[in-house]
Amino acid sequence: MTPVFLALTERGLVTANRLREAIGGDVHALKKAVESGAAPANCVFEDTGAHCRMLFQAGRPIVGICAAGILVRVLSPLLSDKRSEPAVLALSEDGRTVVPLLGGHHGANGLARQIAAKLSGFAAITTAGDTRFGIALDEPPHGFALANPEDAKDVMSAFLAGATVELEGDLPWIEESALPRGADSSVKLVATTEDRKGDAQTLVYHPKALAIGVGCERGADTEEVMTLVQETLSEAGLSLHSVACIVSLDLKADETAILETAKTLGVPARFFTAARLEEETPRLDNPSEAVFREVGTHGVAEAAALAAVGPEGLLVVAKKKSARATCAIAEAPAPIEAASVGRARGKLAVVGIGPGDAEWRTPQADALIAGADTVIGYSYYLDLIGPHITDKVRIDSPLGEERDRCQKALELAAEGRSVALICSGDPGIYAMATLVCEVLEGADPASAVKRVELVVAPGISAFQAAASRLGAPMGHDFCLISLSDLLTPWETIRSRVEAAAQGDFVVAFYNPVSQRRRHQLADSREIFLAHRPAETPVVIARLLGREGERLHFTTLGELSVDDVDMMSLVVVGSSTSRTFTAGGREFLFTPRDYHRKVQAPEKETTA
Repeated sequence: MTPVFLALTERGLVTANRLREAIGGDVHALKKAVESGAAPANCVFEDTGAHCRMLFQAGRPIVGICAAGILVRVLSPLLSDKRSEPAVLALSEDGRTVVPLLGGHHGANGLARQIAAKLSGFAAITTAGDTRFGIALDEPPHGFALANPEDAKDVMSAFLAGATVELEGDLPWIEESALPRGADSSVKLVATTEDRKGDAQTLVYHPKALAIGVGCERGADTEEVMTLVQETLSEAGLSLHSVACIVSLDLKADETAILETAKTLGVPARFFTAARLEEETPRLDNPSEAVFREVGTHGVAEAAALAAVGPEGLLVVAKKKSARATCAIAEAPAPIEAASVGRARGKLAVVGIGPGDAEWRTPQADALIAGADTVIGYSYYLDLIGPHITDKVRIDSPLGEERDRCQKALELAAEGRSVALICSGDPGIYAMATLVCEVLEGADPASAVKRVELVVAPGISAFQAAASRLGAPMGHDFCLISLSDLLTPWETIRSRVEAAAQGDFVVAFYNPVSQRRRHQLADSREIFLAHRPAETPVVIARLLGREGERLHFTTLGELSVDDVDMMSLVVVGSSTSRTFTAGGREFLFTPRDYHRKVQAPEKETTA
């Protein structure tokens, strides 16, 4: 996972941004640190301890640009298993000293060296193996997995006591270390894709060099596919730790069995076009004319596995079959960089950013934005999250082109990209999620957009923001009504306004007016006046959670269209809604009438 650079001061925030630009990651900053505007932050927080603990429990590597004692104090209650703890480092504000505090052999030491190199600083690494031999045995480089990490401590102790090492297989980072060699050594380090067990004298490293090709019928059972993959590996004597990816034909990009198998193995699922797989036909052990007639390539499982390992790779397990699935395994001469194999399934996240303020944005929204490679949205909304998307492809879409925006977002995701479609408020309330579903529903069943993963991340909508500012206006039954007649006939809207007025609902009017639409709010006011007194409280809430926020209290009788614009939400109270003043400000609430609850009378008994 990418690191979080945690800044508590203005100077620390500047250093955090230098690191983000140099090695990637996210900048999270204490609110007071960003108020000067010296540098941006991906996330703003107010409670340092709570935020650190949240990141730690989520497994995010943390680089705190602060005193080491701060991190120690806030995280100490969470410390339990050092094998599962993420990297935690303390970095001085000037970037000159970086100290790995936790997870030294889970990325902290390597990250410390990387930071020190970028900032011309010093990495204060204290683990014995690192300081003596320049290596951590239980922290193999990217592309390798250690089969028996529980034995790493004993093996390192043997080296510190004077033992030499014998190498078997390709272990380039070991060869570059200061570990003493010896052909007759009792300690051995092994690199292999075979399913071998290590012990206190033998560490087994598995290169991520295997690609498992999978084909299956539509709707195949996940357990069947998973069982076939596991049995194929087991029969061939190959290790699960060496699997780099599950690969298949792009028509299977939404096949649950394939996706869940990859998820279970903890590896990505990647996909190829039929044309690319057809190029592998000369290397197939089991080409099939029937498969070619069905999907346009003479093989799926074998072809996908071979395409993933490249021209120097070999098919090590030919196609094996179960009732509804096929599986084949190929091995590359070096670890496979799965992200460069074929393409991903493609993902569209419809993300609600609330009013735009970082404090009102959910962690899920931040994570989806951070994980996207492409963001698309109305320019104003993208500007609200500008610091978060500087390293992504940004596609600005004009107001009024919402359908084209959704279509474009789906098409980009269908190419294998991870796309975030940005909406203000909540994407499911008068926003883009509905339109995305509409476009997706009407798409050609055979098109790639039908196989895109769709995620909708909720956000704080305008009525929720207004309620939080006003007190509790939605404390009893309420409804939301958009007064825009661009997509809904005015007569339909009018009937809903009439029903809401008759039902005595608290109502929040979205899209109350525009430059050309002036009568709808005025007409709605007259409808409500026929059912509620003129003294009914009304609030015009403008730019909630943004610069220029304003709350204007008025009444139904005094409500004027001239006081409202498209950046406003109009809240009309019910017959029981009330206002009061406390703490120097005005509140609006709608009581639930708890004090009127009457206990059921006791049952009479007869003697």
